[in-house]
Amino acid sequence: MDEQQVEQYLLSKPYSAFDYPFGPEVKVFKVKNKMFATLALGTGSEKDCGEKMAGFYCVNLKCEPEEAIMLRDIFSSVIPGYHMNKTLWNTVILDGSVPQGEIERMIDNSFQLVVNKMTKKDQQSILVHL
Repeated sequence: MDEQQVEQYLLSKPYSAFDYPFGPEVKVFKVKNKMFATLALGTGSEKDCGEKMAGFYCVNLKCEPEEAIMLRDIFSSVIPGYHMNKTLWNTVILDGSVPQGEIERMIDNSFQLVVNKMTKKDQQSILVHL
């Protein structure tokens, strides 16, 4: 998936929208004002993973801790969440090595994890659209 496909898929989620609270280079995707993803171009200046991220768009996604580790073991382009809680977030480097279906599944999972923490009323208003 490229960054446009990822952005389109993120925005297909009910009540999803994005803004730029961290500046114009990082799109932050939210559901009912709760962040479930970020999308930005890797600049190569990132410590420890700059070479991997340079020139590629990267998406940060929330994840269960055990699954986060498993995904990092399976895919070399899935790394601990850049500028995020590394236990709960993964960064997926959009270099074409992670299958589209797997990226979509990770997005769905991130979205659902955030929705699950919302009030029952907010959950119901979102889940009726899934």
